[in-house]
Amino acid sequence: MEKVRLGIIGIGGMGTNHARSILEGKVPNMVLTAVSDTRPERLSFAEKELSKDLALFSDGKELIDSGDVDAVLVATPHYMHPDYVIYALSHGVHAITEKPAGVYTRQVKEMNEAAGKSDKVFAIMLNQRTNCVYRKLHEMIESGELGALKRMNWIITDWYRTQSYYDAAGWKATWAGEGGGVLINQCPHQLDLLQWLCGMPVKVRAFCHNAKWHDIEVEDDVTAYMEFENGATGVFVTTTGDAPGTNRLELTFEMGKIVCEDDKLIFDKLSESVFEHCKHEKEGFKKPDCTRVEIETDGLNEQHVGVLKAFADKILGKGELVAEGVEGINGLTLSNAMYLSSWLDETIELPFDEDLFFRELDKRRATSKLKEDKGIVFDTTGTY
Repeated sequence: MEKVRLGIIGIGGMGTNHARSILEGKVPNMVLTAVSDTRPERLSFAEKELSKDLALFSDGKELIDSGDVDAVLVATPHYMHPDYVIYALSHGVHAITEKPAGVYTRQVKEMNEAAGKSDKVFAIMLNQRTNCVYRKLHEMIESGELGALKRMNWIITDWYRTQSYYDAAGWKATWAGEGGGVLINQCPHQLDLLQWLCGMPVKVRAFCHNAKWHDIEVEDDVTAYMEFENGATGVFVTTTGDAPGTNRLELTFEMGKIVCEDDKLIFDKLSESVFEHCKHEKEGFKKPDCTRVEIETDGLNEQHVGVLKAFADKILGKGELVAEGVEGINGLTLSNAMYLSSWLDETIELPFDEDLFFRELDKRRATSKLKEDKGIVFDTTGTY
């Protein structure tokens, strides 16, 4: 195999972006050969606006069975992600899924079990891991130079969305169609980065406000508190209702504070461990000496294209993935825990009762109402 033949299942906003990247040659070791969508108008769009040479399918499983592809990218509504991945891997086709991995962890565990039985490559589109700022921070944490984590604060409120965004598709912002709001749609990236950088918390207390800023069923405003095994604490704030909004990650470590904001990594570096300073310093108010440094990075931030390049390279035996598909369950565990905490109005310890979560989700799906699908597909370029 010289190039990976890819099929895209779901040719909406994200699926279309991926298709164009490949057709424009941005992923050298990959060629787009087929697309599928349940909507005839999207297949017509793909033929007219993308390429007349594409094989078109109204069913994703037919695409997988066609022999036209070596791998598939699943870009459907969230509930369908695990089903298509499981089918692909069990039928000898490599798979990459858009985020989130699924809607509930019990479902994603089945997908991960299928991946464990398959010899095919399984990846997930966690494109924020390609960002040089987060990669450098991850490298610094893993090296041990920052010492123990003490505190995490992430304000990620620059996900502004209008009512027209939610009204465009019938499945959006419904419990039955999407399985949640800002936590399951916009924030899987930050929740993944949170656990990638800080590890998984052991306790979560969250407040998820449904329809606070929009006419929707699901949450569009969340504040969550977390505790980690070593005693570190964290606060995570997100919404789709603020403008202009903020994206600021502040991590406090034994050896200082790091702020990620405006594509910069600012390190307030202490001259010694704050723990040791506290023990031996005789002055009651004296802080450790501190130096402010802007951390240099390699400047690379390939986003979705970088994830696809790594996926193709892994299939061809030339490299490693940006994110293994089985890792998608970690960020989903955090959002599931936040939902369950808010629904039950109590602190949730991890691991939580997955059957209880599913029952609570089902209560909300039972009264959920899908909207009229207006057939509008927004261009998502530059929104991540």
